[in-house]
Amino acid sequence: MKKFSCGDVVPGCEASFVCSSEDELLSKVAAHAAADHGLVEISPELVAAVRANIVTAS
Repeated sequence: MKKFSCGDVVPGCEASFVCSSEDELLSKVAAHAAADHGLVEISPELVAAVRANIVTAS
């Protein structure tokens, strides 16, 4: 299982995600970024920041 907390990249955001794969996690995070943060385009830098903050969920 993989876990990502949006607040690790976007201060103040309390959303977090737990998924079985990194691909599934990235998909959910992209949908969240669009719906809750108004991001229409996800930059390679943002993807790198998200990937750097993905941890293995226990």
